[in-house]
Amino acid sequence: MTASAAAKMGGRIRKRAGQRAGRAGRLAVLVLALGLFGSAYAAFAPSGQAEDTTSSIAVREGQKLYNESCITCHGRNAQGVQDRGPSLIGVGSASVDFQVSTGRMPAARQEAQVSRKQPAFNDEQTDQLAAYIQSIGGGPQIPDGDLRGDEALGGELFRVNCSSCHAFSSNGGALSSGKYAPSMKESTDKQLYAAMLTGPQNMPVFGDNQLSPDEKKAIIAYVQTQKSDADPGGWGIGRTGPVPEMVIIFAVGIVVCLFGALWIAGKS
Repeated sequence: MTASAAAKMGGRIRKRAGQRAGRAGRLAVLVLALGLFGSAYAAFAPSGQAEDTTSSIAVREGQKLYNESCITCHGRNAQGVQDRGPSLIGVGSASVDFQVSTGRMPAARQEAQVSRKQPAFNDEQTDQLAAYIQSIGGGPQIPDGDLRGDEALGGELFRVNCSSCHAFSSNGGALSSGKYAPSMKESTDKQLYAAMLTGPQNMPVFGDNQLSPDEKKAIIAYVQTQKSDADPGGWGIGRTGPVPEMVIIFAVGIVVCLFGALWIAGKS
């Protein structure tokens, strides 16, 4: 083989080697890119999948609880049973949270108004029932996060929108036909928000067009602060208002004056 032929062959070999090296480099870059993409996907995707999985589990568990405790009155598909219970399609998780967490549901019997009682389900089971009802019909939901807002604004809104039924003291009051506006003393933030959002029993619905989310939170802050505020005037008598307080003071005063008069007459 001549020197020129050997040189040509060596050039071809080097060229092929360079082409192979180039292809190997591109393949390495592709593998690296795929690896980085896979790592990024693995870092972010599992959280969403975990949330979906958790939600699905809650819905399944809620369906089991519904079939055990609610289906008799509300029907197999939550469409209601005549003379037993209304449809739950579209009531949302907020309504379920209020009714179940306050013990109003399951109801023991049909009556003018279902009263608050010891809940039959714990918080986790309540959330599961709410998730199931939300999954089959949608509806209002309680927002996440802090549910308290501007207390001063809440006081103004409460006096305009709530005090006529629940009284200025938030202790509740009588309505017609054996019904009443319940006391708010035991209500949690979520229960107060859900009540405004869904309008349980005789209460009107305060949608976001009537009271914005911030205004609802303001009312909650006012109501909850009332529970811990001291009475600056001394004995508050449950903050039932000036008329009941005047009657009590008058009755007690008359009794004291009567006994005082009898004691003085006896001494004289």
